[in-house]
Parts: sequence; C-alpha cells; structure tokens
Amino acid sequence: MSELILTIDGKEVRTEEGKSVLEAAKGAGIDIPTLCYHPALEPFGACRLCLVEIESQGRQRVVTSCNYPAENGLNVLTRSPEVLELRKGVIELFLAQAPGAEKIRELAKEYGVEEPRFKLGAPDEKCILCGLCTRICEERMGACAINFVNRGVDRQVETPYQVTREIDMDVCRACGACAFVCPTGAITIEDITPKTPIPILSEFEEGLAQRAPVYIPFAQAVPNKPVIDKTQCVHFATGGCKACEAFCAPQAINFEQEDEVIEVEVGSIIIATGFDLFDPSVIRQYGYGRLDNVLTSLEFERMVNSAGPTGGHIKMKDGREPESIAIVHCVGSRDENYHEYCSRVCCMYSMKFAHLVKEHTGADVYEFYIDIRSFGKGYEEFYNRVLEEATVFIRGRPAEITDIAETPEEEGKLIVQFEDTLVGKQRRQPVDMVVLSCGIEPRRDIESIARLFNISRSADGFFLEKHPKLDPVATMTDGIFVAGCCQGPKDIPDTVAQASAAAAEALAMISRGTVEVEAATAVVNEKICTGCQLCKQVCPYSAISFDEQKQVCRVNETLCKGCGACVGGCPSDCISLNHYTNEQLVAQIEGALF
Repeated sequence: MSELILTIDGKEVRTEEGKSVLEAAKGAGIDIPTLCYHPALEPFGACRLCLVEIESQGRQRVVTSCNYPAENGLNVLTRSPEVLELRKGVIELFLAQAPGAEKIRELAKEYGVEEPRFKLGAPDEKCILCGLCTRICEERMGACAINFVNRGVDRQVETPYQVTREIDMDVCRACGACAFVCPTGAITIEDITPKTPIPILSEFEEGLAQRAPVYIPFAQAVPNKPVIDKTQCVHFATGGCKACEAFCAPQAINFEQEDEVIEVEVGSIIIATGFDLFDPSVIRQYGYGRLDNVLTSLEFERMVNSAGPTGGHIKMKDGREPESIAIVHCVGSRDENYHEYCSRVCCMYSMKFAHLVKEHTGADVYEFYIDIRSFGKGYEEFYNRVLEEATVFIRGRPAEITDIAETPEEEGKLIVQFEDTLVGKQRRQPVDMVVLSCGIEPRRDIESIARLFNISRSADGFFLEKHPKLDPVATMTDGIFVAGCCQGPKDIPDTVAQASAAAAEALAMISRGTVEVEAATAVVNEKICTGCQLCKQVCPYSAISFDEQKQVCRVNETLCKGCGACVGGCPSDCISLNHYTNEQLVAQIEGALF
C-alpha cells in the first residue's frame, strides 16, 4: 500500500492510501471533533462536526473529513475561521436538539455557545440523531432491531418492529452495541429490549468481574495475546460484527483459525497439572452460593489483590466495607465426609488474609480453626504476629452459617454458629463477611491423565511418586516426573523445590543420551503365541503391543519393568522373563537342594 503526504494545519502528515482525512489527522495526533464516526462503521458524515477546509488543485472548499479521502499534496485546515463558524452553528443545533447531553454541553462551552437561538427540545433529551446506533445494529450485528421512525422534527430512534400485537418479534440480542457506540449516552439496553443481558464472568477473577468475548486470559498469560471466546462472540453466532477486526491495525485477527494438535518428540515429561479448589457449595450449611458475602478463599484472594477487580479494596456485595469478617479453616479438608487429608496451605493463607484485612480495613477478624499447623520456616513467627494484630482465634469448626437473626444485633448480618471447644459452649458470632478456606483436591481430569501416562495414584487421588524419600519426583514410568500439587498438597516453597528437582532429573536423563532398561524384561515366544492379547490387557505399563500382520503380541523392552503380570496371565505359557525362565528357576532349585 503506497504512502501519501499531505499537510494538516501546516504539519506534514504521512498516511496510507485509502485513509480518510480524519484518520490521517488522528494518526498525527491532530484532534478533529466528531460524533458520528466509528472505526467499525463506514463513514457517514451525519453530524457535520468533522468539517475541515481543504485546498486542492487551486480550489478551496469545506468538506466532512470522515469520508473525504486523503490525497497527495492536499492542504487541510481544521480550525480556519470559516470552519469554526460552521462547527459553532452545528453545535448550536445539537444543543437545541439534545440539551440533556453532557458531551454536547462540553462542546458548546469549548466553542463559546451559551444558548441556542432555536427552540429547545426536552430538557432530558440526549439523542442527536447521529445514526450510529442504527448503523452498528444493521451493518455489524445484522439484527436491525433499532431504526429511525417518522420524519422532519418528529424523527426519532425507536425499535419499530420488536412487538406487533400478539406476535413477539424481539430480534434484539441484548449485545449492547448501540449503547456502546452512542456518543451522548442517550441509549441503554433497557430502552431497547426487555431481555436481560447475560454478563460474561471472568474466570481468572473468579466471577467477581466481567470480561469481553475478546480478552487476555490473565496478565501473565503465555503467550500474552488476546483470544476470542467462540461461545460468546457475535460473529461466530451470526456471521456478523467483526468490529475487532476493524480496530486491529496489524490485521492480526483471523476468524478462520482452527485448533491444532501438534505432536512433539521429547526425551522426558514433567507433569505439573496443579489442583482444583474444593467446591464448598456441597456443604450446604455454610451457605456458599446461597448467601451473599460468603466467599471462597480464591475469590477473596482476587478481591484483596491490588490488581484484582476491586483494586485491593475489600467490599461486600452492596459496596460497603465490612466491619467484621469470619475466616473458616479446613473447609473440605480433614473431614471424613470429603477429604481426610490436610491441605497444608489453608492455615497460613487464612492468617495472611487476616493480616491483609487488618492492613486494608479496621474490621474485626475471627478465625475458626481445628488446629493451627504453621509448619514452615518463619510460619510460627507469622502466626504470633497475626495474634499481636488482635485477630481472634476460635478453636471450633462452625456448624452452620445463616442469615436468620435472633437478636437485634444480628439483623442484616451473617451468623456463624459454632462450638468453642476451649470452653465447651455453643455460640453465635454475627459478621458481615465469611471467607471459606477451601482445601486442595486432585484435578477433575486426573484419572484420564494417569491412564495416559501409566501413573499410579495414591489413596487420596493424587499422583503416586516412585518413593516418598529416595525418589519423590519420579514415577514408575521412566522419563515421567511429577511436580507441584498434582503429587499432593503443598505450598509455594515446596512446589518450587520439587519443580527444580524434576527439571534436574529430566535434564540428567536427556544429557546421558541413553536410557538403562530393566534386565528382567518379558519376552514372547512368537511360535506358540495364540494372539489372545490377555497379556496386553494386564500389563500396567502398556509395554505390550499386538502385531496385526503376524497375529502375535510383542514386548517393548524400554517400557517393560519386569513385574511379571503378563507371565502369570498368559494362558499359553508363551511369555517369560529374561533371567527368570522356567529352566533357570529349576536349575536354581536343584542347585539349592543338591
């Protein structure tokens, strides 16, 4: 695409061929007011605010810059006396038409228009009939749910075909595009349709904030590039819109792109699939999902984070700052109804929350615990510090969290019912907010991953390491290592240490260049193998394959661990272990006896 050179207000401006004068000016940082232009729509020149004076081939005239193409050698004046006078007249008309629009009042003040000479419209009127809303609904959304009706002074924006007598023809998708592009705030979705827009909740913000269909998953995402949610994007639903494509200068958006499966040959694998947070909604008595201001620990973590949806401000659902907060330990952990194991991190992050609450607010904090397990380096000192900050620790697991008040002091509060085991009494503690310190549990797809990589799982559901002390990151399958909470609950320092160990093990295996296999591997006597494949079914390491051509089974010596399961399961007795053949075993017995 060739480059054009033009002059705007005495400044040399370079732009691409096909750009308008308005686009060239914006690219050079020169402001031209406009109320009807939007990059996702074709220029229309309806508002006439973008008027400029041009000089081309010895002729001077006034044109709308949004739809006048940039030309080589064009001389443009954006604030000549004639242009300013014309804009002033346009703004005067807009002020009479829509005196309730803040944007129009600001422009009128900027151009010195105090009172219009024309009859004023309704004091609360904001619509200037620019047509942006109708055009984006028709051109981009393909819905045509909103349009102009009537003519002359009675012209207005309306939804003329939404409902006709007994037939509901509401074609509006409640996408909000019309309200988004409206320059004066004259439209809300409620004006257009009775439908309630369904917000797209941010997964990273734990549903505490909304996101767009085009979004970056989180700040540290790799690669740190936007993605399009196909399930929410208007284009994938209707074939229309593509507004993001119009905004993208590098033309990086490709709606035809499909998911790809890429196969990579590797020397070793580190499995670090992480964990799932326990869902406390199954504990109905705690009220999560049923009572307002009952949050999970991860939701509260995002709220108190300075980069979170509230900027680090602790707020209740109604926007108020809580005066008291209860933090409940061991939700889903150390409980024979859910998970009997300790999640290890709950006590310490609960105390971190208490410290942050004291730092951000003046709220009272009550920690309900079974036992405090501050096992790490410096953890006990932090526990003592939180005690000194006047956090109240109550030994006892809450029985119920309710909003049913029994006294005037409990009105409008959440009430934590519990037994204080140190004094042996049942009590009720009213608070404004409850944080449930949820435990760690295996990923929901951990079983399929275990089958894929032939890894065993412990009784608690996490991946089982080869040896808890001598080889804590290796698995029974050579070349496959585990790191982090997929192997068991652990905090960040332990996870980092285990990840470093797994990386070192993987590098050590790759650097050797060769792999030492088991000596006592299974071998199939193909002469007597019947091809029943029972050995393939019982092999825990998927080391046996079936040769379709010869109709016999074969053993991959690299994968085989010499466990002997196939030897015992073979009905034809055609499999044996190297160095453990029947003849060798008989010879050893005879040598021991005689």
